[in-house]
Parts: sequence; C-alpha cells; structure tokens
Amino acid sequence: MENIINRRKFLADTSLSAAGIVLGGNLAANTTKREPGTQSFNIMKEVMKYRKIDTHMHVRASEGDVEKQIDMADRLGIDRMVIVNPSAANPEVFRKNNDSVNKVVRQYPGRFMALFALNVLYQKESLDEISRCADMGFLGYKCYTIAKINSPVHFPIIEKLIDHKMIIHVHAVGYNGYWRSNFWIKYAPNGSEPEDYVDAAKRYPEADFQYAHIGGSGDWEYACKAIKDYPNIYVDIAGSDNEDGMTDFAVKCLGEDRVFFGTDGSPYQGVGNVLASSLNDLQKKKVFFDNYNNLLKKGGRNVA
Repeated sequence: MENIINRRKFLADTSLSAAGIVLGGNLAANTTKREPGTQSFNIMKEVMKYRKIDTHMHVRASEGDVEKQIDMADRLGIDRMVIVNPSAANPEVFRKNNDSVNKVVRQYPGRFMALFALNVLYQKESLDEISRCADMGFLGYKCYTIAKINSPVHFPIIEKLIDHKMIIHVHAVGYNGYWRSNFWIKYAPNGSEPEDYVDAAKRYPEADFQYAHIGGSGDWEYACKAIKDYPNIYVDIAGSDNEDGMTDFAVKCLGEDRVFFGTDGSPYQGVGNVLASSLNDLQKKKVFFDNYNNLLKKGGRNVA
C-alpha cells in the first residue's frame, strides 16, 4: 500500500520549507520531495492556499524597503500587512511617524493597514492623536514600552480606543522566573507582562488587546496560560523564535478564534509555523485571516 508523506513532518523537518518560501516562484515548480513509496507535495501550492493578514509588521525607512515587503508578501500570498512606526519620543515625533505610515497606506492601496503610535505621558496630545488617526482610517494603537498597559496613565487612552472600537496592540514581555528578574526588567522595565494584560483586560472587558509576538518575546507557553481565561486578549505568532508546536499550543490553550498570524519581519518563519502545525484547514484559515478580520469588523475596518 502506498505510503502518503506526512505534511507536518515534511514542513517541519526539511530545509526545503524555508528555502521554498523565501525564493517563492523560483521553486514553485520544484517544491517536491520524493522518497520511495511517497507522493510529491507542492509546498508553494499550500502556501498560496490561504488568504493572509500579517497583523504585526513595521514600516522600514530605507528607500525600496516597502517594495521589498510587498514583493515578499506577494510570494507568500499575504493580502495585507498591518504596519506601524512605534517611535514616539514626543508628540512631534509620533505625529510625524504616524503621518509617514499613513502615506505608505495611501501610496499602496489594498496592501497595508496601519496602527498609530503614542506617547501616553503626553495625555492631551495622545487623546487628540487618537481622533486624528481614527479619521484617517487607522485600525488602532501600538503600545511599546513607554508605560505598562495597566498603568493608570493608559486608562483614558484605552477608554477612547474602546469608543472608536480600535485594537490595542501591546509589545509583550513574556518572560518568567530568572529571565524576568535578571534580564528583561533591566532591558524594558515598562514592558507589559502577561499579568499586566490580565489586569487591563479585567478592568476593560470591552477592549480588545493583541498580545504581540509570542514567537519573539520569551516563554510563549507561560504567556498563553496566563491570559487563557480572558477572551478579550488575542495573541499573534510573530517573531523569529517561533518554535515548532507554538501555534498548536496557542490554539489549544486559547481557542482557535484568538490566534493571529503575524511576522514582525520574519515572514517565511511565520507562514511555515502555521503550515507545519497540526491545525485543520478551517483553523489555519482562521489564524491566517479570519480571526483578525472578524475583530476589525467591530469597527467597520475589515477587509472585504
């Protein structure tokens, strides 16, 4: 009897998965692996099977970098990229950077969507900027490490974001134990930890929080377990440290509706991690596209 090749093993165990995704069309006709008694498998056909929203990307300032991002997205079947420039030293800086992000969105219609940056230590200016960016069609706010998401300085910001039905995407510090006390607390003392998300989610159950890059912020198992019981906290799988089994664990722990595809500059790792998972087709479709798009529907900002 013919032995069918296991897709998960193929994607996880061969270097062809990464190489094929990076080179895209150049390997599209050759993305098969043959062994005695196995069927061929076209990895690029699998890659292009799903619509995708990259929910975690950044604007690159160098000339030609935006075009390179679009080229990579085309190779991977990524419909939209959600971009932000998180630099926000003061109101002049964050307004300038938000305008530059909006310029990219307008220059390449149908490819990018945007989050805005704020420095919440400037309360009036930040509240005014939310209104300005809402009028320009931004999706929501990217919180970096200026203040923890559960800090009182964030309360008026979150309340206004709720009024606009906007996403709150928060840079995450997912370490526990030794790494929390000896490394991360020194590197980013105002970074939001899983417990900070939980505190904010309990205070504002009507808000929607996106826990950033479980594939790049430490102990993803610890983070998922910590936020498990708070349905208004979602996670994206972005990052370059996305280990085998991470997407499966996130879906099992949080449910298939609370996990978003994202890359944070590591697109082929992100796509490969979902494809190499044991999720069924419907679950992969949700992670790649539907879950985030359904959240955007709350504010009428979804992709058609």
